[in-house]
Amino acid sequence: MAQNEGCFGRISRAKRCWAPPGVRPHVPAQVVREYTYVYAAVAPALGLMVSLILPEVSTTMMNLFLEEVSQSFPKHFIIMQVDGAGWHQAQELVIPTNICLIKQPP
Repeated sequence: MAQNEGCFGRISRAKRCWAPPGVRPHVPAQVVREYTYVYAAVAPALGLMVSLILPEVSTTMMNLFLEEVSQSFPKHFIIMQVDGAGWHQAQELVIPTNICLIKQPP
């Protein structure tokens, strides 16, 4: 399996807008950053994918994702390719017994 995370969200920015001649509208502006993260793993040989939408990227969220993958493929031993993200290598990472993580080369 190959695994990765993706970030989806928005950053709001005030833009130009139309106003009648001689009127200068006062519009308060605040930059808003809202993100959601998708964790996904693909098993090409089986044609299957497991994904979770989670609020952040962290070791805790990676633990949830690995548990979900483990439960989705209980009869398989999974060799999962991951990148070098810190939460893929953290000491607190709990890797289920039917998963082996392999870090892809840089």
